[in-house]
Amino acid sequence: MGDVKGHDVTTGDVAVEFLVEPFVEGQPGDHVDAAIRAFSERDLDVEFGAFASVASGSLDDIGDAIGAMVVSAMRAGATSINLSVASGSERLGGVTLHDALDAMMRAAEREVGSESSEWTRSDKQRVVRMLDERGAFLLRGAVDDIATAMGVSRITIYNYLNAIETPAKADS
Repeated sequence: MGDVKGHDVTTGDVAVEFLVEPFVEGQPGDHVDAAIRAFSERDLDVEFGAFASVASGSLDDIGDAIGAMVVSAMRAGATSINLSVASGSERLGGVTLHDALDAMMRAAEREVGSESSEWTRSDKQRVVRMLDERGAFLLRGAVDDIATAMGVSRITIYNYLNAIETPAKADS
């Protein structure tokens, strides 16, 4: 037991990569702090990243920290936690920029309460604002990918972005 292709995971290191949502760049929030604390309280260092954080250690320590992280982060306001665990001999796939955009869209669907195909115009404008605040449009090809997911043209996305940058002035 514990032997995977000649690698004994009961004695070797494992790594966990996790993303705690909602994610707002520059403002990790109490839920992210709680997740990080679950690892640091077990003397496990966390490499905090823009798209995911990584920790490694013994299987028992990582397993214990993951359980504590899920409970404490969710109690502190996390809406979802994505994680990947690999033995020391395996490499974690890593969160790519495309994965990050997909994760942001899934988070938006959860926050709106429906799938992107069901969004109203108002929902789409709200999501574009959220995605803009979270840096989604800094990713190459994001406008096209988001437009496709929402079933609108890229011009519509640019119009929504322009409306965010130049809000309508209140009538005097």
